[in-house]
Amino acid sequence: MAEPGPAACLLLLPLLLLSPAPAGGAADDTEWVRLPSKCEVCKYVAVELKSAFEETGKTKEVIDTKYGFLDGKGSGIKYTQSDIRLIEVTETICKRLLDYNLHKERTGSNRFAKGMSETFETLHNLVHKGVKVVMDIPYELWNETSAEVADLKKQCDVLVEEFEDVIEDWYKHHQKEDLAQFLCANHVLKGKDTSCLAEQWSSKKGDVATAGERAKKKNGKNKKAAERKKKNKEKVEEAKSPLGPSAEGSPEEEGDIQPKAPLAHSPADEL
Repeated sequence: MAEPGPAACLLLLPLLLLSPAPAGGAADDTEWVRLPSKCEVCKYVAVELKSAFEETGKTKEVIDTKYGFLDGKGSGIKYTQSDIRLIEVTETICKRLLDYNLHKERTGSNRFAKGMSETFETLHNLVHKGVKVVMDIPYELWNETSAEVADLKKQCDVLVEEFEDVIEDWYKHHQKEDLAQFLCANHVLKGKDTSCLAEQWSSKKGDVATAGERAKKKNGKNKKAAERKKKNKEKVEEAKSPLGPSAEGSPEEEGDIQPKAPLAHSPADEL
């Protein structure tokens, strides 16, 4: 009897480690769902707030405030110092947490990270090689948001609303202070466990999530460089052709005078 090929192999994996949990699960009534602690929520809210403020802090845009004055004497204000920037960041900050995935192979708060986990990367590679992986959830749902990440976003919404004044105070008066320390240690977690704030992930060689983030940043830089190169090339071509695209016309248009065609006439015209 012939041995089954790779496509016929079954890989049975424990639901404990791999399956996304039902949204209604709780940390104390199931062994395989551990919802984020308040420390973990605040930590990643601070991480994303810092990242969002860095991203929006590169512009030199000035907002015209004259429309608010009847005499038109209002002055402009830098976008980086405006309330508009603060509102735009805080309104979208919790959605950014949905980009995270659960990395159950990691410990502590480091289990939340962007990029695909090593476990699921291994599973995807096995499937692509023809190995049949048997799980209690279909392949199409492997990349769905887990219960832990969904709860991370839900708790973020509550935290940002509850500590809106603290975030605004940091933005207007304390930006030189570490945001995680100011928001989490000094306010949200005051008198509570703050140990997760000190947890740092030192990536291992070949770490999928870390490599994915590096590749994403590199691709972004390469794309921008390619766009700049394309624009520069177009400018050079325009400089070489002063007449522009209209100069590339039909053969008749290239001459100074269009050649005249001989007029046809009959013998009767000569009389």
